[in-house]
Amino acid sequence: MNIFLAQQNYHIGNFEANTAKIIAAIQQAEQQGADLVVFSELSVCGYPPRDFLEFDDFIAKSYAAIDEIKAYTHKTAVLVGAPHRNPLREGKDLFNAAWFLYEGNIQQVIHKTLLPTYDVFDEHRYFEPGYEWNVVPFKGKKLAVTVCEDIWNLGDNPLYRVCPMDQLMEQQPDVMINLSASPFDYDHDESRKEIIRANVRKYRLPMYYCNTVGSQTEIVFDGGSLVFDAQGNVVKQLPFFEEALGGVDLDTLAKAGDGPVAPFTGTSDIIALEFDHNIHRIHEALILGIRDYFGKMGFKQAILGSSGGIDSAVTLALAVEALGKENVRAIAMPSPYSTEHSVDDAVALSRNLENPFDIIRINNIYESFLDTLDPFFHGLPFNVAEENTQSRIRGNLLMGLANKFGYILLNTSNKSELSTGYGTLYGDMAGGLAVLGDLYKMQVYALARHINRDKTVIPLNIIEKAPSAELRPNQKDSDSLPDYAVLDRILYQYIERRQGPREIVAQGFDPALVARTLKMVNTNEYKRNQFCPIIRVSSKAFGVGRRVPIVGKYLS
Repeated sequence: MNIFLAQQNYHIGNFEANTAKIIAAIQQAEQQGADLVVFSELSVCGYPPRDFLEFDDFIAKSYAAIDEIKAYTHKTAVLVGAPHRNPLREGKDLFNAAWFLYEGNIQQVIHKTLLPTYDVFDEHRYFEPGYEWNVVPFKGKKLAVTVCEDIWNLGDNPLYRVCPMDQLMEQQPDVMINLSASPFDYDHDESRKEIIRANVRKYRLPMYYCNTVGSQTEIVFDGGSLVFDAQGNVVKQLPFFEEALGGVDLDTLAKAGDGPVAPFTGTSDIIALEFDHNIHRIHEALILGIRDYFGKMGFKQAILGSSGGIDSAVTLALAVEALGKENVRAIAMPSPYSTEHSVDDAVALSRNLENPFDIIRINNIYESFLDTLDPFFHGLPFNVAEENTQSRIRGNLLMGLANKFGYILLNTSNKSELSTGYGTLYGDMAGGLAVLGDLYKMQVYALARHINRDKTVIPLNIIEKAPSAELRPNQKDSDSLPDYAVLDRILYQYIERRQGPREIVAQGFDPALVARTLKMVNTNEYKRNQFCPIIRVSSKAFGVGRRVPIVGKYLS
């Protein structure tokens, strides 16, 4: 039996385009001798559809798409993901389902059992968990079909009370097939492989694992679909961050006998952040995140403020790579406290990238603001009010140009700044999409070096100089923040690994610095709550996957 995996990039709610893409893959796989084509989780409607699932019209369109797809299954069977209505009054109205289509008919519908409700997942909000488990008979084989999370309930601390595969094993299946929508983070590919290998090791069956690819606002799916033999070896892996179609004959993946099975080494967990870890994958994820956000929203051109600093430089380089140099406009907006070398660095960067570039000096606008506010400031000394006025002027100018010419403003804030509140609401925190908001400052430097791996794209002076917001004379980030190399490691322990102050101090960090850092994080939740979507590349990004009270008194 020749089983193909169709790794595709879907558009949430774009049933016409998704259906056409699925049908095209069926036809292509059929020409290559496929008996069965496996698609990813909720492929018909796109993942995650979120509250679209509450509209009956949305579900009706999904059902209509299934009817259209099944007409192409007379020779080749299909496993495709789509919502399925619950026929019972009790429970949620929908199941997250895998539909088995063959000979022009719906042969069987498999319901997802384990519904993730953590981080970016919120499936209990919409779906009823499956409560019946049956293999799919096909061409003399028994297929154990599961959906994404259904294979993740292994290890010494199970999240759920049941394992669907335990139930399916009673029917003696020949192969495991999993339809997945597993998001990218810079440690997740290793975890996926280990969890699949753990299933193979436990059940001694081969597995076909089809993951989706593409970016859906902040969530990036990296593909990397897999076929494992019954000994726990990777037989085939589809590419990362691109669509692909590939098959493996099941007869070559026999059940494991008494021979050795690859050992389970446990899912990966980065204990201490290495700043350049999987930086090449992060680079690919961000490019796909920008490209899909613009493409799926119908946007074509971006604008951003180019300060001559590392964050705007990396954002600009990524945007040019993702959208094309002619579609990214950079604006330098020096104030009275900007150094000329920063302007020169910004100009040099755009010359290297060959993107449109302008300089708008804000001195006169800034002085006009100060003159207007002077009677109301009552002679109080210069402080953050004057600093932030410069940032907000820049935000206004960028948004004015964006509105006039139809640009989308790219935000350049990094995760270190967002964590500690080192940013200006309605100023440098403005934007439609945050490119670097899930990368700590030291990761941004690592990404800059990666971008420069073949030639100097980002001028070396931008990478080597001390970071500064340049909002007052001789300002440096280190005036307000701890050294980034230390700060980022503390932030990683608190945000990604959810370690408390006692555990972080036990790792050797200064207690006063830990207390100060965690206080900065918690007291600045109100700023992050007003921030734009962030392309997610870590296991815990700010945004939909991290829900922390704004008004709280914990470590603050």
